[in-house]
Amino acid sequence: MDEVELGGGVALRPLKSNDAAEVARAYARNREHLSPWEPRRAADFYTLAGQVTRVRDQLEQRAAGRLMPWLLVDGRRVVGAVNLSGITLGAFRSASLGYWMDSGYTGRGLATSAVEVVCRVAGERLGLHRIEAGTLLHNAGSQRVLRKAGFELIGTAPRYLHIDGEWRDHLLFQRILHDRPPG
Repeated sequence: MDEVELGGGVALRPLKSNDAAEVARAYARNREHLSPWEPRRAADFYTLAGQVTRVRDQLEQRAAGRLMPWLLVDGRRVVGAVNLSGITLGAFRSASLGYWMDSGYTGRGLATSAVEVVCRVAGERLGLHRIEAGTLLHNAGSQRVLRKAGFELIGTAPRYLHIDGEWRDHLLFQRILHDRPPG
């Protein structure tokens, strides 16, 4: 997938090896904004060196078919990310969705548009059958994104992920992409 325009000058594109500096700046700029929704991070996560290592790892996982990482960009500025992780083929043909938006870009429909594009790519190009996503119980914004993008609530997972220093309950959602047999 090449770059896809989402609106307002923001595009979705695959992660590249030279993105580490902009990703580090985006995480540093959004550290407080993202902290209630993400695992606690070591200080080096927010540095260029930390992101060089992380981007390299993500690209290795992409090459192995386990991860599909995308960035939302406004020019060169990274303003969000979407990942399909834990990609499993065979009879399951599923992945987990994760995403975040820069604090200055929320509420514009960009996350919903990006999730819809990723779902289309997952079904048409990756041959996935379903995508799963989880949100903290009180993350109404993320739940709204998922519902608008065609995800359905499938249940509550107690103590599902270690977020902001504690094991936290999550609402789990899924979107069935198609009903074709595995190819």
